[in-house]
Amino acid sequence: MRKLFFLLTLLAALFVAETTFAYTVQKGDTMMKIAKKNGITLEELSKANPQITNIDLIYVGQHIHLHNEKHNPKSSSETSKDHVETLSEKELDLLARIVRAEAQTEPFEGKVAVADVVLNRLESPQFPDTIKEVIYEPGQFEPVMNGQVDQPADEESIEAVDAALSDMRNITEDSLFFYNPAIATNRWLDTRETTVVIGQHEFKH
Repeated sequence: MRKLFFLLTLLAALFVAETTFAYTVQKGDTMMKIAKKNGITLEELSKANPQITNIDLIYVGQHIHLHNEKHNPKSSSETSKDHVETLSEKELDLLARIVRAEAQTEPFEGKVAVADVVLNRLESPQFPDTIKEVIYEPGQFEPVMNGQVDQPADEESIEAVDAALSDMRNITEDSLFFYNPAIATNRWLDTRETTVVIGQHEFKH
């Protein structure tokens, strides 16, 4: 009887440890919310998750460690790769089409950067969870409003998407927005921090 009690206690402890030390990101979560929910500071949560290089960029389904653990977590690049490897051919085509529509007169790096922003949004809790929802979110991309997104992608835009998914993944330094300040009519992005300028576009956090 004592052995049975011991085994049950051990199993319960293991279950509690598993649920205590790991958290799965839900829609609307931020690192600050997760920290408060679990009674720890943001600094403690950040230290427990060295794989998260930007605490403002977490995505639904991501596993967050609530305390320091002895195992080696996946790097942020591996996590991003896991998240985008599930993109379908239709999603890749849509991504290439928005790249063509937004950056057809931009250099290759500028095309990659537009794709990178969309991927950053896909991984951010501030935006929807699919490529289609990110791109078609109301008021976000002018080519959606004027129909240019429906035009076929060109070869360079397709190559830019491939680059954004591989060796040029973070060309925009985690930017979530971009615009051409010379022609923009809405100036709200003027107040946001500029991370990088590529071609005619400024990229913003």
